[in-house]
Amino acid sequence: MWIPSKLTKPAPLHKSIQRARLLTELEQGHHYRLVLFQSPAGFGKTTMAAQWLSGCDNVGWFSIDESDNDPFSFANYFIGALNKATNDSCPKTAAMVQRSQFGNLKSLFSHLFAEIAPWQEKAYLVLDDYHLIDDTEIHSAVSHFIKHMPQNLTLVITSRIQPPLGIANLRVRCQLLEVDNTALAFDDEETHRFLSQFNTNLADEETNRAFRAQVEGWPSALQLIALNAQQSRAIPTLSDSITLTHLWDYLAEEVFDLLDEESREFLMQCSVLDRFNPEIVSMVTRRDDALARLTNFNRHGLFINAVDADEHWYRFHNLFGEFLSHQRQRLIPGMEEALRERAVNAWLTTNNPKQALACAMEAKDTALRVKVLLNHGWYLFNHGNIRLLSAALKTLSDDELYSQPPLVLLRAWLAQAQHQYNEVGELLEQGMREMATRNITLKSTEQGEFDALLAQVAINQNHAERALELSERAFEQLPSNTFHSRIVATSVVGEVHHCLGQLNRALPMMQQTEKLARQHEVYHQALWAMLQQCEIDTARGAPHSGLEILDKAETLVKQYHLEQVPMHEFMLRLRAQVLWGLNRLDEAEALANQSLDVMSYYDTTRSLPAYTTLAKVFLARGELDKAERHLEQCEKLLEQEECHLDWRANVYMAHLVLWQMREETERAAQWLKTAETPATATNHFLQLQHRNLARAILSAAIATKPSQS
Repeated sequence: MWIPSKLTKPAPLHKSIQRARLLTELEQGHHYRLVLFQSPAGFGKTTMAAQWLSGCDNVGWFSIDESDNDPFSFANYFIGALNKATNDSCPKTAAMVQRSQFGNLKSLFSHLFAEIAPWQEKAYLVLDDYHLIDDTEIHSAVSHFIKHMPQNLTLVITSRIQPPLGIANLRVRCQLLEVDNTALAFDDEETHRFLSQFNTNLADEETNRAFRAQVEGWPSALQLIALNAQQSRAIPTLSDSITLTHLWDYLAEEVFDLLDEESREFLMQCSVLDRFNPEIVSMVTRRDDALARLTNFNRHGLFINAVDADEHWYRFHNLFGEFLSHQRQRLIPGMEEALRERAVNAWLTTNNPKQALACAMEAKDTALRVKVLLNHGWYLFNHGNIRLLSAALKTLSDDELYSQPPLVLLRAWLAQAQHQYNEVGELLEQGMREMATRNITLKSTEQGEFDALLAQVAINQNHAERALELSERAFEQLPSNTFHSRIVATSVVGEVHHCLGQLNRALPMMQQTEKLARQHEVYHQALWAMLQQCEIDTARGAPHSGLEILDKAETLVKQYHLEQVPMHEFMLRLRAQVLWGLNRLDEAEALANQSLDVMSYYDTTRSLPAYTTLAKVFLARGELDKAERHLEQCEKLLEQEECHLDWRANVYMAHLVLWQMREETERAAQWLKTAETPATATNHFLQLQHRNLARAILSAAIATKPSQS
């Protein structure tokens, strides 16, 4: 008995949109033997195929269901759809099928080819939801059909999995057009056009871009968001209970519940990992067939994306990963902490402490975090994982933190690395007090490490003699293999010479610091040493040499992914200052703006030098109003925090130049009344402040000079 709807092309979905991007690609579909729409559930395979073929003549459509996993049922609808596409050009074959007068599908198709040969017009045959077929005879017959079918016929298949039909051979012979989930996923423009139909609250492009990113363009998720928005008359979010319930129900019905129990548990266990390969999965699930299972799941469209197919790295689609986590916590809650611990140990075994710490952050047991921080915290610090470490330390209790001197020191170093110079000393003092109350005494090596950082604090506060004393004491206490603190102490000695104006002694110390830091993979310290070398060269009147050092520093940043380390902002800002001095104003402006982007992750007061550089750029161009606006921003930042004289002196200089260009000499005279006068002029920022004083004195003198008739 026929079910007519199985041979009827589906009607367009309510409020579906025309997808010109894909339709343009499919314009060439008639040149291919097979057009394959392959993606997980809900990516709009059927909708897209119907949209494409709506403008084509001679289309036959076969909507497959589970009952078609029988050669006779399959043949009945297959020939029926083909007859519809070719204006009943194969009635004899259809009669054979109705009477079951064929031995197998291949022999039936051989008869079909002879009967259909006179049909010369272009035709399309669609096999929709082909993934429901698992009968080997049907697969073999369809493969035979593709190989021998007429040139004027194109077979169109929609499937959640790659069908076993000799696809690789067709691909090599350029007879296959593939439309996968990457292509079917909505882009930003399509998302905005689709969602805007449902609710005026969804007409904001930025909101829609955020939705698309969260669901990775998955059309079914966007459809649920749109329907909820239409019903609620408000802007939904993916965290809405209604939206989540509908998403979870869809994934359960269309994907999860169709799997066997063993596969479901395997996927739930894998979901503790953000990304994974067979080695990691084997350690977490304690199964030996991880590679075979992952490969099979990926082939079967289970929302698993290949990150690096050659190395067998995968990740779950965002929403599917969240769904599996939800199912894991609901169905196997007793395994949660054990799975977390296995995942952490797996990442550590494969030398990936960053992933281990990120995974430990999700565990309830903070002891896992402490373990990773103690054993791998300094490695992560030296490789620029500043924000992850800061977040992890904030989750520890006071007892967990202050009972471990290395963690107290690490927390202070994180503040130093994030330019929170005023907090470093306070954190160290607090740590000392808390450790004392817990009867914790520092070992000689630990004291040396604390002294090295205290030396850095002293030089930050411009106490050169104290910094030198602490550095020398640190050298005495630190064994030769405590490389991090010895590198710091060496760097501080270089900074002391720099601050004292002894540039010829400062430069080799910074070069030695860089060499040691590179040798021991302390890359942020190597970057710091290179930036100091640039400043020293610039102070010596060799800005082009400084730029060469910055080129090497930029290579270091890219090589070791230090783009979001605050020191990267220092590099951008320093290059901007050097280029400003060389009158390369456009480049200086661009770099100053880049430095503002980097510092947007951190304390806003750290953006003061970038705003100052922008003000100086606009002053050099004569755009005084723009310069003044940036200087107003500088004044606001100066009110928020006491900054180093180096930063303040640059702001003062820009102000004085602005007043001079506007002939507002009385403002320079007013500034002079409260200006700070350094006792010495041994380094670049002290010298700059003395030049500021000289400029202000000259301006004041001009203002008070009697006019001559």
